[in-house]
Amino acid sequence: MSDSKRPNILWVSFEDTNPFYGCYGDPVARTPNLDQLATDGCRWPRAYSTAGVCAPARFAVITGVYAISAGTHHMRTTQVTHELPDFPAPYSAVTPAHVKCLPEYLRAAGYYCSNNIKTDYQFDVPLTAWDDHSLSAHWRNRKDPDQPFFSVFNLAASHESGMWQKKHIDLIYDPEDMVVPPYFPDTPKVRDSMARMYTHITNNDAILGTLLKQLEEDGLAENTVIFHWSDHGPMPRGKRWPYDSGIHVPMIVRWPGSLAPDNVSDDLVSTIDLAPTVLSLAGLEVPYHMQGQAFLGPKQATEPREYVHASRDRHDVSYDRVRAVRDKKFKYIRNYCPHLSRLPWMHYLNQHPIMQELWRLHLHGELNETQQVMFESVRSVEELYDTEADPYELNNLAADPAFADDLKRLQKEMDRWLNDVGDMGEIPEAEMVRRWYPDGKQPQTVAPVFVCINEEHPGIEFADASIEYDSPVILQIQSPTEGASVAYRFPDDEPDSWRLYTEPLRLKTGRNEVITKAVRIGYADSDEASTVVHVK
Repeated sequence: MSDSKRPNILWVSFEDTNPFYGCYGDPVARTPNLDQLATDGCRWPRAYSTAGVCAPARFAVITGVYAISAGTHHMRTTQVTHELPDFPAPYSAVTPAHVKCLPEYLRAAGYYCSNNIKTDYQFDVPLTAWDDHSLSAHWRNRKDPDQPFFSVFNLAASHESGMWQKKHIDLIYDPEDMVVPPYFPDTPKVRDSMARMYTHITNNDAILGTLLKQLEEDGLAENTVIFHWSDHGPMPRGKRWPYDSGIHVPMIVRWPGSLAPDNVSDDLVSTIDLAPTVLSLAGLEVPYHMQGQAFLGPKQATEPREYVHASRDRHDVSYDRVRAVRDKKFKYIRNYCPHLSRLPWMHYLNQHPIMQELWRLHLHGELNETQQVMFESVRSVEELYDTEADPYELNNLAADPAFADDLKRLQKEMDRWLNDVGDMGEIPEAEMVRRWYPDGKQPQTVAPVFVCINEEHPGIEFADASIEYDSPVILQIQSPTEGASVAYRFPDDEPDSWRLYTEPLRLKTGRNEVITKAVRIGYADSDEASTVVHVK
């Protein structure tokens, strides 16, 4: 597919956001740009994340692989806990050798890939992932205006921490207009926190509007597929949990000329489907190891999803293990640690004003039965909810004989999913890290080697650090580390600007200096290796 026919792809994600938008029927929200995007494109009301917290969810987004399948399910691998010297984190997760970041496939196909700026993938970002990963990253920074691009903007204002009262903001919503969920106490502090959440969403909406205007200014709107999504939900009992308040996310796509405007799809989609869908739109093959499925483009799955899946594991220093599966109506949750409280100590969570209100009123015995559920010291082994009749997921039907068939069906589906993808939650985290770092030291990728091929030299020996040839030369670069990718640059390139090696380099006449590094997810980068090839 020529560059002129390949679509540009723009992701604009809002952190920690359920679809509290006008286009989703929210009576309070003021989101004009999101609403227009939905009018111009398609909205998926049944979109769900793979986890109720960012790092495991974002791993699945950027790789197309479930976090539990690759050992990236704990929040987070970079957790630093000075008070607990034997704690297994921090570490950079070592994924299977074949797992790559989504943009690496796109870069190999000729796309310019930029990320502004959050990653939180559970591993150090490889040099080969992005052309530009910075606060200034933008499709406008590419040197060739005709080069197709994949640009990501992660708008952070809506992050959970934006609801904390110690951070001053000018509210654009009246706290009295908030619709308080029944599992929260209706107090001024709760209402203020929710008004902050809505304010940040509206502020993000304005930034989205700026990006859409820039596309128009650049004449790119008609050939750019725009995705809007979020990594998970925002508030207590939502964020970190597989209830819908934790995993129900917005999904809006505008694809001019190919996706009917003002459309609403009833299909189930998961954020793990984002990576294969982007590859599909770019006209690329979807790697077999990806566990999501494309919901648009030529590689779109022949059958829509029947189920979506989610997980919960360690948060900060508090371990848990929960798995969930959902169809269009029912949610099934399996608690592997039902003896654990729903509210173990979490320093970060306890800074949330709503959580502080819950604790305060719990201490005074002033929570009602619904609000008190979060403080149960023992959980049910299984939970089953009819999300149509009970959208807040408060009435556990797992023991109700009338729903035995639905319970059995979802139990079977969960077992199938866990068997298919594998669940590294069965392995203690410390043991898992020891397998990756057997001597307690992060493995390092082996530096690349060079092989020159021309009419006199068939490529059976490594090239010297400096070598001279009389005829056209092809330079091969390779690292012996399984799963390694190779980054390279020339002396005239910016020091932090690395190209992705995808095929042997045809060297020009004269002096050719090539500087390389080898990288693999979870491994330390190799030392730099270079060669100088003189071609007469």
